[in-house]
Amino acid sequence: MIKLLAVACLFGAALAAPQLAPNQPIAIVSSFDDHNPDGSYQWGYETANGIKAQESGSLKPAQDPKDGQVVVAQGSYSYTADDGSVITLTYVADDVGGFQAQGDHLPTPPPIPEAIKRALDFIASQPQQPQGQPPRRLK
Repeated sequence: MIKLLAVACLFGAALAAPQLAPNQPIAIVSSFDDHNPDGSYQWGYETANGIKAQESGSLKPAQDPKDGQVVVAQGSYSYTADDGSVITLTYVADDVGGFQAQGDHLPTPPPIPEAIKRALDFIASQPQQPQGQPPRRLK
């Protein structure tokens, strides 16, 4: 009897799951793509199933002059997760900070324990030794 109940529950759950047609294309509701002679650009799109994405960027001199010009970009995308919540990610990217993403769904590190924070603050407060010189000896 328990096996029959378990099978019935699994069958019911399978029927309740959203049925997606794997070969059916999803319509593009809107899209744009603009590229300018100065290297700046903008693009974006939205699909019928609620996926949205957009990005804009421009050229700027690199932090390191030997790298010439680099692209600085910012953008976002969003979609609906399986649980019905809307996932949104925003980002910026450049040659200084790299790719930096933000979103409520992204994991965050735990807080630094107080004792370790004090130790790191102490280390940061100590004078730096010039490279190539032996470390100072404590008396």
